[in-house]
Amino acid sequence: MQQPKRKTLIFLSTMLLFLLASCGGGAPKVDWQIHVTGDVATPLDISYKELAAMPQIDLSGILMEKSTGEDEITSWSGVPITEILEQAGVTDYSSITAFASDGYAVEITADEMQGAIIAMKDSGEWIADVTPDKGPIRLVCPQTPASRWVFQLQKLQINK
Repeated sequence: MQQPKRKTLIFLSTMLLFLLASCGGGAPKVDWQIHVTGDVATPLDISYKELAAMPQIDLSGILMEKSTGEDEITSWSGVPITEILEQAGVTDYSSITAFASDGYAVEITADEMQGAIIAMKDSGEWIADVTPDKGPIRLVCPQTPASRWVFQLQKLQINK
């Protein structure tokens, strides 16, 4: 390959990577924050954009036990709760009280929080795009029935 063409290709590739990185991986633009309070070393306010930039994991084959309707097998992607707890300086806790934007709250034990994520995607699609009334983020706890998961998650209160 000729030197000028190679430099152009490298430049264009670099620009493409920069543009993709600045788009937050294609995350929708959403004005949302989650607050992490309670027994924490560092209280946090994390924006949707910041959540989208954090390491994400996929949960596949999760049984979504519903309080009404048929149970279903689902897949979710999002930020592990352990990542959020680490940022807040939490080393030990007995439970977390999760609050939705409508005031709904549920206390979930540390054992039930094992493997939990703040989900941003449902079956590979951004929750904010496909089910805005249940998003833009959702607390998904594979160790509990879906009736205890919290959509439109707004606050996590850490309890010792």
